[in-house]
Amino acid sequence: MPPTTIRIDVDNRGVATLWLARPEKRNALSAEMLADLTTAANRLGHDPGVRVIVLAAEGKTFCAGGDLDWMREQMQADASTRAREARKLAHMLQALNTCARPVIGRLHGDAFGGGVGLASVCDVAIGADTIRMGLTETRLGLIPATIGPYVIARMGEARARRVFMSGRLFDAAEAVSLGLLARAVPEDDLDAAVEAEVAPYLQTAPEAVTAAKALARRLGPVIDEAVIADTIDALCRCWEGDEARQGIEAFFARQPAPWSQR
Repeated sequence: MPPTTIRIDVDNRGVATLWLARPEKRNALSAEMLADLTTAANRLGHDPGVRVIVLAAEGKTFCAGGDLDWMREQMQADASTRAREARKLAHMLQALNTCARPVIGRLHGDAFGGGVGLASVCDVAIGADTIRMGLTETRLGLIPATIGPYVIARMGEARARRVFMSGRLFDAAEAVSLGLLARAVPEDDLDAAVEAEVAPYLQTAPEAVTAAKALARRLGPVIDEAVIADTIDALCRCWEGDEARQGIEAFFARQPAPWSQR
């Protein structure tokens, strides 16, 4: 049965476009989408006919973060269920981060929370100059835990700390300065800018690219099962606290959280 939350197009050059395909939900990350993305990353990464992957999104928003229904379920879940669901997100990001093929991000609209995580696991992320981004988890009494290793690896600790805890939104220019986006271009030029990143890979030896990417990951910050488990534990501790309950309840009630000052 074909996936319903993503769409994959492969052209005759071997360029695969992996589309987030829940535009009616602002491409929010549901449990089903996490599973579909993990499967797609593993399949495309081992497909000899695929040279490059472009991660893109249908609709007006790249990714609004976690799915609201998923959040409701976590509020009612027990600790083991929460840990299992957090692990799905962590393993999806790891599948994209270690995918054997280069991944080029095509970002537009909004990218919040998990959307920033997706940008961080791309080898190159190009954004529309109108994009808004933010690690908004602390507004809900949560933390950017399972996406954290990838965000820190992309930005570096010093730059990440400018936006990691404050929950504030930032624009394309700041995303470039943070190292999260490689470039920001007018939205009408986004496809051309992505193509400029794709084209050089079509002149390279595919297995050499795979080996070079694997080497870069080994030389970079370690993101192994121990690190992933630590982020899951950290997130679960937040879920069990009063702030997460109060923050999420306030969000659904469209009211300020108890700690919010305006």
